[in-house]
Amino acid sequence: MESIDILLLGFVYFYVILIFIISEKVLNSKDNISRKFIHIMVGNMIFIMPFFTDPTIMVYYLTLPITIGAFLISDYSPIKINNAVSNAGHGLGLVYYAGVWTLLIFVFGHNLWIVALAMAPMVYGDGFASLIGEKYGKHKFSLTKDIKSLEGSLGMLIITILTSSLIWIFYSFLNYPIGAFNIAIILVISLIATISEALSSKGLDNLIVPLICSCLYYLATVVL
Repeated sequence: MESIDILLLGFVYFYVILIFIISEKVLNSKDNISRKFIHIMVGNMIFIMPFFTDPTIMVYYLTLPITIGAFLISDYSPIKINNAVSNAGHGLGLVYYAGVWTLLIFVFGHNLWIVALAMAPMVYGDGFASLIGEKYGKHKFSLTKDIKSLEGSLGMLIITILTSSLIWIFYSFLNYPIGAFNIAIILVISLIATISEALSSKGLDNLIVPLICSCLYYLATVVL
């Protein structure tokens, strides 16, 4: 492990710990906001991933430990820890979220833009969709056991398109062989991600959406 990796790990751990402290101490009375705050802020690792010398460093020292930690604060943990995140529901949502990130780095470690683009719908799209739906959602629907809103889904679609575009440009700037910016690909996959999220329940969207998007982005930017 090189010195840059050690510095990055130190920074990320400090950053993640700070996020959880803010979540518990500042947002502990607002369970959903606390959960989505962690969801979005931890997801900013999308923009740190490219600077590690070896993608597997992130797996063994970041995403896998975070997955284990998320399980330990879930409702299914053998160690009962009362916290704002688990109290918000979907106890395994963060476990799926960190776990699928671990899996994607293992599979697409040499094509990191796929990992970033696949996680974007959940990091930003779903993260903000829940908050938008909670505040502005007037047109409710339930395709599964979860109640969602058209306003939240529309918010997810728009934010996913915007953030995915930013991520594509960011990785292109770092000279990843992602190909020329293609808004059509982003629009189609963002729409599929939004529909997949609407059809998912009990936090499974954190697992299903990135898996679907990673396969689609792999086909669109590597195979085709």
